[in-house]
Amino acid sequence: MNKNGQHYYSRLLITGAAGKLGRIMRPRIKHYCKNIRISDIINIDDTNCNEEFINVDLKNSNDVDNLLEGVDCVLHFGGISIERPFDEILQANIVGIYNLYEAARKNGTRRIIFASSNHVTGFYKRDNIITPEDPFRPDSLYGVSKAYGENLARLYYDKYGIETACLRIGSCCENPIDERMLHTWLSYDDLERLIVACLTSDVVNFTVIYGVSNNDIVWWNNESVNHINFQPKESSSVFINMVNSYNKITDINNLANIYQGGNFVINKPI
Repeated sequence: MNKNGQHYYSRLLITGAAGKLGRIMRPRIKHYCKNIRISDIINIDDTNCNEEFINVDLKNSNDVDNLLEGVDCVLHFGGISIERPFDEILQANIVGIYNLYEAARKNGTRRIIFASSNHVTGFYKRDNIITPEDPFRPDSLYGVSKAYGENLARLYYDKYGIETACLRIGSCCENPIDERMLHTWLSYDDLERLIVACLTSDVVNFTVIYGVSNNDIVWWNNESVNHINFQPKESSSVFINMVNSYNKITDINNLANIYQGGNFVINKPI
């Protein structure tokens, strides 16, 4: 709640609520809205007292229009989060997010928090420090779809005034498991801090921000988007010995060890 004891939002929608991050974040954001609407293409049967579940496939525009009715903020986790054949990426990540923004426009939704990805810039080398203003360099069809989503969000802010925070999420997991993740790790608690910062910020406009914890060495610089007031508190440094004990880089010529996107730069759609 805000300082006046009021909820920031009357109804907040979480798409992809059955996915890993959706499940983890559901109970963490309940204090920032009066009601939570959750959706996914698979059923969710563990709803809480202030949650409403609607089964929706984002590629069906009419269903998405109905899903956004009465929603004033969206946390968009829906879609595919790995590299897949283009037809699958097209429907889930491109058609799906277009339907979401069109439904937001029609229903007067005022803010969207879009789970984008660091893979929109995965073909920068690891010795680069990049900012949200640097050009796209996607490492995969998945990365291309997230770049499309960011561009669509830019259009819908400029043309219709729908605010969006595009979260270029790093490696969000319980702990880093390889050398790359020592740089890209985002803890669950820091993801919560990032989402809450975007939910409660007075002004978001159109903002791109990297989702990464306070690691010793990071490849992404968020200084230009301090208006979001994201202050990560955890660091991958506590896991360095564990990672180094079982996961060393042995092939420095492997493209996955040269570029920030890791295996996404070499993986083919499966």
